[in-house]
Amino acid sequence: MTSSRPGAGRSSNEDSALVDPSPRYDYLEYSPHAVSGDQPLAAEVAVAISYNGINHAVMMATPNDMEDFVTGFTLTAGLVDSPLAIHGIDLTPQEDAIQVEVTLSSRAFTAFKHRRRGQAGSGGCGLCGVEALDQALPPLPVRDTAPLPPLAHLAGLHERFQATQALARDSGAMHAAVYVDGAGKTRLCREDIGRHNALDKLIGACVRAGLDPGSGFLAITSRCGLELIHKAVRAGAGTLVSLSAPSSLSVRRARSSRLNLIHQPHHGAPRLFSPPPGEQTGHRHLGQEPRKA
Repeated sequence: MTSSRPGAGRSSNEDSALVDPSPRYDYLEYSPHAVSGDQPLAAEVAVAISYNGINHAVMMATPNDMEDFVTGFTLTAGLVDSPLAIHGIDLTPQEDAIQVEVTLSSRAFTAFKHRRRGQAGSGGCGLCGVEALDQALPPLPVRDTAPLPPLAHLAGLHERFQATQALARDSGAMHAAVYVDGAGKTRLCREDIGRHNALDKLIGACVRAGLDPGSGFLAITSRCGLELIHKAVRAGAGTLVSLSAPSSLSVRRARSSRLNLIHQPHHGAPRLFSPPPGEQTGHRHLGQEPRKA
């Protein structure tokens, strides 16, 4: 456990050492050549913040400069009026998480409890309504590993999004999620200013249309954070493809839930992060179409 008072804490370099903010992960290039490699991924952890022993919020964040983050969050969320009201910040690293205990002055804590009565939870980059780690990192179902989509079905994925994103053509600033069926046809596209909302809309559209998310794959324009892994697994998806690199926690969760996770860079071959290299049993040879009977 580490502890400090605002203005007298450890340096940013010391704070960053709590958890590696850019851990390296192995991937297998999803191509007939099956070249392996590794790359740094942005670390993601659940940051559970308590004030004088009361759970308040769980935020998903990169685990560096934590004392800066907690101080800034406490101020900008209107929980205190002055940084002097923060008497201490204790950081306890855990698996996939950091527990933060903030000590407020007696007067600030009384005001905090009064303000909190009218709050349902914390939004922004956090998890709305989530106050404790067991809510932020729940156990996920472990499904049978789905077959990987043929490499040809991933070809031109960026262009598929451009062709189906009607709202983005008019206004920009839109995330999108698409469903590509087992035959490689783009069946549905849903857009929203929020990346989570776009995936929720797509999953809902699949359900309403009687389409199975476990057949084919779901693809998203945004970075792949933990919440999107949760949504894909709970929806029964077999494969999730993201145009932006996944976070480290997303890779670990996808692997543990047996969700195929593929990153499609803007240039170059797709990168298969889950299942990890060396665990391709039950998958067709990478990059090959299934054999016809």
